[in-house]
Formats: sequence, structure tokens, C-alpha cells
Amino acid sequence: MLEIKNIHKSFGDNEILKGVDLAIDKGDVVVILGPSGSGKTTLLRCINFLEKADQGHATFGDIQVDFQNVKKKDVHSIRQRVAFVFQNYNLFTNKTALENVTEGLIIGRKIPKTEAIEIGKKALDKVGLSEKYDAYPSQLSGGQQQRVGIARAVALNPDIILFDEPTSALDPELVGEVLQVMKNIAAEGTTMLVVTHEMGFAKDVANRVIFMDGGVVVEEGSPHDIFVNPKEERTKKFLKRVLPEDYTYYI
Repeated sequence: MLEIKNIHKSFGDNEILKGVDLAIDKGDVVVILGPSGSGKTTLLRCINFLEKADQGHATFGDIQVDFQNVKKKDVHSIRQRVAFVFQNYNLFTNKTALENVTEGLIIGRKIPKTEAIEIGKKALDKVGLSEKYDAYPSQLSGGQQQRVGIARAVALNPDIILFDEPTSALDPELVGEVLQVMKNIAAEGTTMLVVTHEMGFAKDVANRVIFMDGGVVVEEGSPHDIFVNPKEERTKKFLKRVLPEDYTYYI
């Protein structure tokens, strides 16, 4: 469904992505792990054209693009198929939860307002916010705001949802509610590419884990392969730093 080949991205003299390959099939839940600065977020942003990659090729279903010479119509078509959940929610502070969800449907997808409201309410119901349609972001906790962000992505009915560290801005006690919503969405067969530091989520929900470091994919495999039997020394060092002492949890 989605295949990326040899993607490169630099900011000035700083090369962030150094030739990354990635393939995702329909229904996959792929988690990308790695230290800060490894290129994880930049990769997601390039996939959704929030950043313009310097080179590489991508196939999105029947659309093939060269990142150096991508056409505007192809960018538009790809964005219709991909939704993005941001680290810091990116909600409109002057709009209600429901309005935040319906905005992209009405403006971006040209869906009639009545139909968009129906879709938006169903999406908010799915993330447990059926009583918060009319609440503004300032009236919601961080976890609730992120759930609005997830509902906004779900409402678009995309081929794939990209999650950029969706729990990293949350207080610890709010992380669980967002992860549970993500687990529920994954259980419905939603294709997901998730950058996260939540190792338990990667173990329990992902069918594939990718470890990135220094702008390249160092290693990838099933959660068991990565957490229990990593092959690369860089992967082993990273896991030693981030995994809990009760390592048997991951076996």
C-alpha cells in the first residue's frame, strides 16, 4: 500500500535522512523507535509532504512519485489518503471539538456540513468523547485534546494514519487513555505508522518494529525479534537504556 525508497532529507548541512526504505501493507501497525534526532519525525513529515524530501521515490497505492519532482496534484491525492496525528495536538483553539473534527471534512473534502457533523460525532464517539462535542480545547485535558486529534484523523477515513509521538506531550497519568484509543483503532484494522517511545504499545499492538538511528533504518522485525533478539549492537544499546529492568515482560 505504501512503499518508500531511498528517501533523503537535509536541513542545511545537516543530513537527517540518509536513504531510508520503508514498506507498509494494508492493516499493518508499524512502530518506529529510536533516539532523539534519529530522523523519525522527519520521515513521517516527508511521507505526508509537510516537509519536502530532497530525493527518493514513493508508491502510494496507484500513485508513484519522485520526491524531487512531485506534482501538486499527486501531493493533494496522497494527502487525501493519509492522516496525521501531531505530538502537540494542533487543534484550533477557537473551535469546539466537533468543529475541529469537521473542519477538514468540510473545507478539505468538500463534504456537506450536515454529513460532516454526523461523521465527526461518530469519530468523537469512537475515542470516548461523546459528551465533549461542544467543548473548546481549553476546556479539555491534554489526553482529551489528543483524542480529538485522533478523531480528526479517523473521520477522514484515510488509508493510513501517521502518529508522531502522540503521547510525549502528555502528563504520565493521561498517556494510558490515548494508547487505549490507539489500540482500539488498530484492532479495527486501521493501518498505522507510529513514532513512539511507548515500548509496551510497540510490543502489544505492532506487527512490525523499526529501529532508526543516525538517519537510517538500523534494524526491523517483529516485536519479538527486536525486543528479545536484536541483532545490531546499536539496537541492543538503545533497548538497554529504555527498557524496564523487568525485561521478561517483553519475552
